[in-house]
Amino acid sequence: MLHDRLGGQPANPFDPGYFTSDELLAFGFKAVGQNVKVAKNCTIIGLHNISIGSNVRIDGYSVLAAHSGYLNIGSYIHIAGGGHLSCSGGITISDFCNLSQGVRIYSISDDYSGRSLTNPTIPPQYLKVTKAAVHLGRHVIIGSGSVVLPGVTIGEGASIGALSLVNKSLDGWGIYAGTPARLIRARLKDLLRLEVQLIAGDGSVN
Repeated sequence: MLHDRLGGQPANPFDPGYFTSDELLAFGFKAVGQNVKVAKNCTIIGLHNISIGSNVRIDGYSVLAAHSGYLNIGSYIHIAGGGHLSCSGGITISDFCNLSQGVRIYSISDDYSGRSLTNPTIPPQYLKVTKAAVHLGRHVIIGSGSVVLPGVTIGEGASIGALSLVNKSLDGWGIYAGTPARLIRARLKDLLRLEVQLIAGDGSVN
């Protein structure tokens, strides 16, 4: 029987656990802050192109593909299970962002018109790819199963509903949903007060 490292308790084969900040730094990430947890069953390519702030959790079966480009992850970030970040054109995720389960962010995309061949096994001269950086402002939250395409900037405080397609930049402090994502209404800014209290270590939520 498998056992964990603490007291000989039976290990849970369904929970591979998380790497910690110290372990991640030793692997060769560009930068890693404090209190970072990355699930051991993630797929991560291009560690030297990935920077992670503090208080970050990346859950299982997420794919961070940064063999080229860059991925800059801020602090107080959660990337839920099954996400995919394609970073060849560059992706920035600012502080306090939340990516729900299965969110896909692409900073590079093939041409679907038929004017070129597609997929990464093809030599570059036969391709016509779109490569452009994606930027998520602070306090952006993206719902499960949503897709963000190359060149998109999502403004601070924007909220994206589940199963949405974000194919153009969105202003801050709006609630968006749909395919393509459209403005539903304004988003409240109460969370900014809570951010101040969190950073100050107040503990109060009044």
